[in-house]
Amino acid sequence: MNVISDTEALTAFCDALSTAEYITVDTEFMRESTFWPILCLVQVAGPEDEAIIDPLADGIDLTPLYDLIADESVLKVMHAAKQDIEIFHHEGGVTPVPLFDTQIAAMVAGFGDQVGYETLIAKLTKFRPDKGSRFTDWSHRPLTDAQMDYALADVTHLRPAYEKLRRRIEENGRLTWVEEEMVKLADPALYEVVPTEGWRRLKPKRNQPKYLAMLQAVAAWRDREAMARDLPRNRLMRDDVLAQIAARPPEDEHSLQRVRGIPKNFASGRLGQGLMAAIAEGQAKPADQAPTIPEPVDLPPGAGALMDLLKVLLKFKCDTNQVAQKLIATVPDLEAIAADDNADVAALKGWRRDIFGDEALRLKAGEIALAAGHGKVRIVEVGPANEDSEEAAE
Repeated sequence: MNVISDTEALTAFCDALSTAEYITVDTEFMRESTFWPILCLVQVAGPEDEAIIDPLADGIDLTPLYDLIADESVLKVMHAAKQDIEIFHHEGGVTPVPLFDTQIAAMVAGFGDQVGYETLIAKLTKFRPDKGSRFTDWSHRPLTDAQMDYALADVTHLRPAYEKLRRRIEENGRLTWVEEEMVKLADPALYEVVPTEGWRRLKPKRNQPKYLAMLQAVAAWRDREAMARDLPRNRLMRDDVLAQIAARPPEDEHSLQRVRGIPKNFASGRLGQGLMAAIAEGQAKPADQAPTIPEPVDLPPGAGALMDLLKVLLKFKCDTNQVAQKLIATVPDLEAIAADDNADVAALKGWRRDIFGDEALRLKAGEIALAAGHGKVRIVEVGPANEDSEEAAE
């Protein structure tokens, strides 16, 4: 097994892979006690070579790896890549371009919503990976042979799975669908932590300017402090405590200390002073500068039944075309379509409109209907052309 623990060996390995058509990439990390993930291992495989890279080795410089990750001539194949990309973006300032996420590709190819790595590998290669080391402490050294075998298998078995999955997608003419999703996934802005946007993580339901201005201010304070101290957000202060403070802002240090969930002596310390400053900032923000949350879609009378029909149509079209429902439309998307023919949702754009959107609008307009018989659903034309129907796939 090739375990790389020095910069010279890493440089040679990455140079050799710089001419590869693609590489498979995975990481092992820990983040239970930190804000930022601790990168513990990076596994990389080309079509023929593979290695485990040890980021915790003394003196190793990962620049050659990050250069390879950023090399636009080499395709990076990953599974459920978002957390791995977050690490590469934070640690190395790079995102993998071009990218092929096999979990998203599997959704395009009809394997269902968010299929797991083990399931996908088993379906495509008939090999079932051993996941016995999944919950190991990857920061502990030395690692056992079993741990390293487990880690390396994540990229070696991904090679044949990727090749079979890509052929299937190309044969179906859907490679551009995957590439469109990859552009979104590799967008560096997706991995930037913006403290003033931290309030969105709390998913507030109250659309009141004073409340949202306060929630934005205190959530931004928590994000800044959590990043500076490298602590998980909820270890610094829980979500429900922030929500309490936003709803009933304490007026002074004494009332802050009485908030349920505030640690003893918190209010009199530096963190307490910083939080009180954030509270003052939230109180001073004009109502017209407060953040807002989208109002619920105002569905027309009887739209509940229409929503049920749209859900059936979505499932039918996705089953027929062998594509995951989650990739086409969400329940809020269907609500938006039910309320507005020109709703600004992905389901009414591009290939998603071809698969589902046009038929959804026709169903809403009464031009088509759904019928059932012999254990199948079918689409029927309403009116003189009702002899034309689209049978459900076997």
